[in-house]
Amino acid sequence: MGLHPDAGGAFDGEKGPVQGEDLRTSGAAGSGHLEGVAAVIDKDFAAELLAEEVEADILMILTEVEKVAINYNTPEQEDLDHLTLMDAARYIEEGHFPAGSMLPKVEAAMKFVRRYPSKKAIITSLDKAVEALAGDTGTTITFN
Repeated sequence: MGLHPDAGGAFDGEKGPVQGEDLRTSGAAGSGHLEGVAAVIDKDFAAELLAEEVEADILMILTEVEKVAINYNTPEQEDLDHLTLMDAARYIEEGHFPAGSMLPKVEAAMKFVRRYPSKKAIITSLDKAVEALAGDTGTTITFN
């Protein structure tokens, strides 16, 4: 299991995480290092961190839906083809993305394009991944 502290944190491989640090993991539990330690385990931020580490050209986050939507599951639902950082921040402020659902995906995508302004992130479903890479579906998140 690979543990990474949030920016500026510390990790001691022998003793485990340094008390008070917010940790993210991209692997399954079972190492014993997390036993008795409060930690944040988020697959979307772990994917973003991995994409940064390998300097990926695109961050693709796969989910249950083909596109990110505002007014989700209402008659006013609008599926989004593209989001800029400013659009995403506005929709977050307006409360369009639930915390346990789309919010961490959008925030991870924003973090990636903020770090790499010339790159993009895509959020889509597994069955639409190839089409999304071709630009035919999914929600693309870009800096501008």
